[in-house]
Amino acid sequence: MRRASVSIMSNIAEGFESRTPALFVEYLGRAKASAGELRAQLYVAQDVGYLDQSQYEQMHELVDKCSRQLSKFMTYLVSQKAKNV
Repeated sequence: MRRASVSIMSNIAEGFESRTPALFVEYLGRAKASAGELRAQLYVAQDVGYLDQSQYEQMHELVDKCSRQLSKFMTYLVSQKAKNV
């Protein structure tokens, strides 16, 4: 779970430093995929008893919010590119 969390942040940073806006969007997609991986790991952690229901819900909401924000940011960047063409 720590690795997936760090992967989200790392992909955003790596994409921000990339050569092109399209590559930035690609890295944001990878970050979003890592958020999905983290959500899956939260399900497992709850199932095996590492997290109680309250902890699971709190963390799941944060990861879900992160994923939605990434998706909206990707949509925004793609729409800006379309306007500049």
